[in-house]
Amino acid sequence: MTETRDFVASRLRAQTTPIRPTHIDLESQHPDIQHLGSPIHKLPSSPGESIKQRVHRSNTAKTYQPERRGRLWAPGQEPGIDPTQSHDSYQSSTVPHLFEECEIKVVDFSLESIEVHTLDNKALADFLDAPRPDWASCRWISVNGLSWDVIRLLGNDKGLHSLAIEDMMNTHNRTKADWYSDHIYMDLPLQKLIHLHSSSDSDSDDSDDEKRAENPRPRRKRSFWSWLRRSKAQRDKDEPPKPMDMPADVHDPTNGFITARVSPSTESRVTQLRTLQRYHGGPNEERIQFMENHSALASKNLGVSVEQVSIFLTADNTVLSFFESSAEDIETPILSRLNTPETILRRSPDASMMVQAIIDAIVDLAIPVTTAYQDAIGELELDVLTEPDIRHTTALYVLTSEMSQFKSEIQPIVNLVGSLRDHKSEPIGTPGLSGRPGKISPSGVIIGRMTSTYLGDVEDHCVLISESLDQMRRAADNMIDLIFNSHSAVQNESMKQLTLVTILFLPLTFLTGYFGMNFEHFAGIRNSDTYFWRIAVPISVAVSMYLMRDLIRRYIVKTMTRRGISKSRKARGVSGRKHKEKRR
Repeated sequence: MTETRDFVASRLRAQTTPIRPTHIDLESQHPDIQHLGSPIHKLPSSPGESIKQRVHRSNTAKTYQPERRGRLWAPGQEPGIDPTQSHDSYQSSTVPHLFEECEIKVVDFSLESIEVHTLDNKALADFLDAPRPDWASCRWISVNGLSWDVIRLLGNDKGLHSLAIEDMMNTHNRTKADWYSDHIYMDLPLQKLIHLHSSSDSDSDDSDDEKRAENPRPRRKRSFWSWLRRSKAQRDKDEPPKPMDMPADVHDPTNGFITARVSPSTESRVTQLRTLQRYHGGPNEERIQFMENHSALASKNLGVSVEQVSIFLTADNTVLSFFESSAEDIETPILSRLNTPETILRRSPDASMMVQAIIDAIVDLAIPVTTAYQDAIGELELDVLTEPDIRHTTALYVLTSEMSQFKSEIQPIVNLVGSLRDHKSEPIGTPGLSGRPGKISPSGVIIGRMTSTYLGDVEDHCVLISESLDQMRRAADNMIDLIFNSHSAVQNESMKQLTLVTILFLPLTFLTGYFGMNFEHFAGIRNSDTYFWRIAVPISVAVSMYLMRDLIRRYIVKTMTRRGISKSRKARGVSGRKHKEKRR
């Protein structure tokens, strides 16, 4: 402690000069230290206070920070978010500030009955206070939207681990499964095909239809200019895809989301979604917009959205699922299966089977994306094969980049499914919230045998999607090579033609220059032009044959080889016919 006091005291004595010292961070000064020009300073009373009074400016760059939903990020902060503690025990940078009107569906079902409750943020607390019905062997709570009040209520009710809650609020996690004492936390991406329609598209389309219905256009005779315009439109249609100008109110660069519809119908609701490029693109907004505008799907008003899905499987046969905005795409098919008593999901009221159904529906939503990419790469392949253009390489590169990002989110689901299938039912002694012991169940969290069997089907779907994406990526790479090889072949052919022209005209140029010399006595100039050609033709033929000797030799060898092969094939054909005739 003495060494610390002496060090700080010597630093303070050196600062009593009225000259302003360099490298002073005014924001880091202790309030007890007075103005820089004053010679009066107060010595620190403890080593901790002396550490706060250090006047060096930090050289740590804080320009780039990871994206976190609901709270600020700071290095070295306490890991996890504990919903049981009050906000007063947190620092201001770690307090969650995330609120959203959530759509909550609670499904209680058994072999005999099923009940579906639709709740909002305010009604959830009263519903959780009520006891769970005795007949309900399984419960599924689906939350559409991330809101801290809902997360806190469910976290306290089920004793969810603080690390799992932090991972759920950080929507850029890797695909994984974390095992705790009385619950499992699963994290995986939901990727689906969306329609990039702005809010003004439907209005403009409807108004245009009404105008056309009220004022039908009279038929006019086709003129030359109309035919010319149609021809130009057809040529533009055959040209390589150009960058698409996205609707002005589609992009929201402030938070990285776009407005899109989940179906082509204009009556479908508009949601805030993140495209594949925005999910992986980072902070460079210009690069994201360029990649989106040059996407092969953008010309069809299509895109790929990505969001994180968090699933909790608890020991009391309950499943909690948190979606950012696409819960309806998962709830609709699962509720349809639950309302049918003959389905496997209804006949086996097992929470692990509900988890399998959710993961299976998420993977199934990725299949249309693969089909859309197959269609896009098929169109590009036709364009490249019929008329390869260097502009196709841009579309192929963007398409390859999107497929790589898409596969990077599909492939880890195979590992997630494998970890669920290999799980043993013994409980894991992991502490719960704030170091308190978790609610350890005698049997722990169990993955049923039937669930393990049907998870194999989900794994097969993921493998098929990954293999299809690999095949399309190889096809795209081959097309890029074909474009450059085609251009190189065209350039080589052009150089070949220019070389032949040069060889033919080289002796003529020489003779023309020779006859054009200003000789004093030149007997050949007194003859007619036929004299020039009698000399020029033999010399041109001789020079051309000499310069093209290698090409002529290769052509003769190739011709003789082809003739030999043709004779051999004819001989085999004759001998084969004779052999058949003898057998008859």
